[in-house]
Amino acid sequence: MQLSIIIVSYNVKYFLEQALTSVQKAITDLSAEVFVVDNASQDDSITMVRDQFPAVHLVANTTNQGFGAANNQAVAEAKGDFIVFLNPDTIVQEDTFSTMLRFFETRPDAGMAGCKILNPDGTLQLACRRSFPT
Repeated sequence: MQLSIIIVSYNVKYFLEQALTSVQKAITDLSAEVFVVDNASQDDSITMVRDQFPAVHLVANTTNQGFGAANNQAVAEAKGDFIVFLNPDTIVQEDTFSTMLRFFETRPDAGMAGCKILNPDGTLQLACRRSFPT
């Protein structure tokens, strides 16, 4: 398994549906699994995931576990060589994951990477490059 993609969701059904649709297109030629950890949403997100994305590993929490704990729930089950933490309001381009995998193939010294993040109008989202961690 190349990738485990983890999305934590809380009352964002509309955005989650768009994110999962884009992820499906981006993993067509990859060995990947997708997790949605829902933190007790009240907006029918769980039903939408079950009905429209049956291949997704759905963890339906009955209480809001928080963002970090919810990610850890999926990490404990993930089988991918690489883990992607994806916000539910993200649309990925069809070559996003394959491009990232190629990066890691050519840079075995890299342990972590982030993508260039664009606004809906195509401009650079400055938050993706504010500073380099030390």
